[in-house]
Amino acid sequence: MSNKKATQGPSPAQLPGGFFFCVHMIACHDITFRYPGTETALFDGLDMMIGTPGFHALFGPSGVGKTSLARIISGDIKEYEGRVKTFGDKPCLYTYNRERLPGWSPVGRHLEKTTPTGRHPLKDELIDHFGLSELMGMRYSQLSMGQCNRVNLMRYLLQDFSLLIMDESLANVDEPTRQTILYKIKSTFPEAGFLYISHNVVEVSQFCDQIVVCRGALKSPQIRQICGQDHREEQSLDKTALERTMLEIMNAA
Repeated sequence: MSNKKATQGPSPAQLPGGFFFCVHMIACHDITFRYPGTETALFDGLDMMIGTPGFHALFGPSGVGKTSLARIISGDIKEYEGRVKTFGDKPCLYTYNRERLPGWSPVGRHLEKTTPTGRHPLKDELIDHFGLSELMGMRYSQLSMGQCNRVNLMRYLLQDFSLLIMDESLANVDEPTRQTILYKIKSTFPEAGFLYISHNVVEVSQFCDQIVVCRGALKSPQIRQICGQDHREEQSLDKTALERTMLEIMNAA
């Protein structure tokens, strides 16, 4: 297999000759991947494109390759055939559920050290919206899994990125808090790209713009793309349209 790392595409202003092309936030072309020692491909010539920044999703049952595709896009998996490009001049970051955190460190001290210069006002704002104010003096080892996931996601949001992949990053977080966090992310980072991996069909239908439904290499097509509601906090929610989107996703899966 080839060793082709995900590369960042140029912005339209950087294209030579003054021409403007259709640039996708994520473009995967002819991706073939199998785990070492296995004969069956997880992906076989997969094509997938997400056109614009925004809040998007990978959805599908366990075992169809959501995490593997996310890690190929982020560059964590390099041994695959095909091409991957991500748009933007900033890094693509990948954060996942149960990521290891320094158990001995007080949360507030760790965030103080890892927050880039100039981002401390944003840090304080996110601490408030994520419901973390009372945890700043506690060690990571004292936190619940949901609390750890919230703090860890916030660490990534404070970094510089064009695309952030969130792999079950809000697992073990109660629904009202998840909604508050997702609305805050969408309003605070309108120019960034997000790829959200979740098994919650209601959540991806309501919050996400483009939803990539992974179906596995044995199905044709291997993916289907569904338009979500991309709901914002200030908007009224069309429950009938939401139900249609949920049904479309479940039928696609």
